[in-house]
Order: sequence, then structure tokens, then C-alpha cells
Amino acid sequence: QVQLVESGGGLVQAGGSLRLSCAVSGRTAGSVYMGWFRQAPGKERTFLAVVNWNSGGTYNADSVKGRFTISRDNAKNTLYLQMNSLLPEDTAVYYCAARVRRGSYVYSTNKADYDYWGQGTQVTVSS
Repeated sequence: QVQLVESGGGLVQAGGSLRLSCAVSGRTAGSVYMGWFRQAPGKERTFLAVVNWNSGGTYNADSVKGRFTISRDNAKNTLYLQMNSLLPEDTAVYYCAARVRRGSYVYSTNKADYDYWGQGTQVTVSS
């Protein structure tokens, strides 16, 4: 079992920055991808970024390239999302998620492929 707990959300002005954290606990056996998703009211939960926990390799959605950076700290078992140049349209509940598989496999941007989810943290960007 894997438990994920997001933190770091809050209210920020447009153009500002915020760093989200996701504490990871539980035992994982295999290769792990950790992703960030967000969901605004009335909209679907959409992919933002993913990191290969083992290698550190990342992939970002076009909507946040150049503004958001995903990273992980293996020693702290923590996933991060550094968000810069925030826009009001970034307002949403942000979720971290984990995908665990045996052996090597490709990352996914599909929320249905992720096995574990955090409770979400609210990010509100004011104009």
C-alpha cells in the first residue's frame, strides 16, 4: 500500500509562486512513476507532470511547460511541484498520484493508469 499526502496549497497572486509537496509512505516494490494532476470545479482531472522516481526523468504537459517543475527527493520520500508565474486559470485542487509496476515501463499521462492518489490540496490564484 502507498499513502500520499499533498500539502503546500494556498492563495497566491497572479505571477507568484508556490511549491506543493507530496509525502509518500508505504512500501513500493517495482518501478514507480509519480505524477501531478489538477482539477478545477466542473472540469476533468487533468495531467500536469510526471517523474520517474527511480531515474528522475520528467515529462510535463504543454499547459505548464516552462512554469511548473516536478521533482522528487528520494531521501525525504517527497514529491514536489514548483509552480511559477501562476495564473488565475491555475486555480484548482492539485493531486499527486503514484503508478507502480514491476520492471521497466513507460510513463502515462492518463489518470486511469495511476494506482494511488492523495487527498488533494487547493491552489487559488487571484488576479
